[in-house]
Amino acid sequence: MLPILARARPDILALQPYSSARMEARHASIMLNANEAPWAPVGNPDSALNRYPDPQPPALRARLAEIYGVASAQLLIGRGSDEAIDLLVRAFCREGCDAIAITPPTYGMYTVAAHTQGATVIEIPLLEGFHPDADALLARIDDCVKLIFICTPNNPTGTLVPLATLERLAVAVRERALVVVDEAYFEFARDAESATTLLAAHANIVVLRTLSKAFALAGARVGSLIAHAQIVALLRRVQAPYPLPIPCIDAALAALTETAVTTMRARIDIVLDERERLARTMMKSAQVLTVYPSVTNFLCARFVDAEKIYGQLLARGIVVRDVSHYMKLAGCLRITIGTPAENDAVLAALDDLSTVSPQPSL
Repeated sequence: MLPILARARPDILALQPYSSARMEARHASIMLNANEAPWAPVGNPDSALNRYPDPQPPALRARLAEIYGVASAQLLIGRGSDEAIDLLVRAFCREGCDAIAITPPTYGMYTVAAHTQGATVIEIPLLEGFHPDADALLARIDDCVKLIFICTPNNPTGTLVPLATLERLAVAVRERALVVVDEAYFEFARDAESATTLLAAHANIVVLRTLSKAFALAGARVGSLIAHAQIVALLRRVQAPYPLPIPCIDAALAALTETAVTTMRARIDIVLDERERLARTMMKSAQVLTVYPSVTNFLCARFVDAEKIYGQLLARGIVVRDVSHYMKLAGCLRITIGTPAENDAVLAALDDLSTVSPQPSL
């Protein structure tokens, strides 16, 4: 058994996984083992929606493995990155005993998943410039910490964590904790190297990827967890029998064709150009104190009066993300890069809001 698996919950390690009807079907032509309807649904006569989907669709799994440069056995497909986060916490953290470590300000679902499971959340704040404090983080890792979540590029700050930092963490906690690297925004970080390149040398690294962002499939909820095959097998024990609906599988396969990937990359180029244009122009606004560097499809900016700006943008039909309640982000809003026309609307609105008080938010 992989040494890091000794840190998983003993009851999960002993759990007999559910064997779904579709897993037992193999190559049968007459399937009478799942209590499915024998006819296609009314209104969709040419579909296969009367049948349960494959728990891990082979074609989708193979294509994602090809794109991410890993073996199919290292990949678990699920309902976005959020399901993977939840599965990890459920499989490794015992209620009232175990903990996760996070580096705020960061993605909020790590905390939600931990609290849902009854696990403690240890916070090691990012340093100035929103970089992880590896020394402080490692000093806080005790025997209770099972998972270290690192979001890179980080949401909501847009900053990239160096691969050397991730490797240092993985080495330091080799048989004590998993280093979970959330790369939801990785496609926007041009020329960056994925933490998947560390998997061969470090069995305690887990990488999360998603089709929600760059691949424009937020509504389909398709994500991947990439790790050692034994970790993937463990998580399959607690995953729902049929995590992905057939229409979502089809949508993912369509978005992953060579032609679709080429189009996606061209759109990323537009997003990155627009991001730089938006950042440059926003810095000229009297409403903006700082626009933080970003390698993602969003900008985090500090405003003179974030609450007022948020409300006035909303009144103009523009909704951005208020992140002012996050640690170290008082007075900040997160703005997703939209189409050129949508970005023009944001800039025009900021230009119009010239009567905002110059007193900065506290």
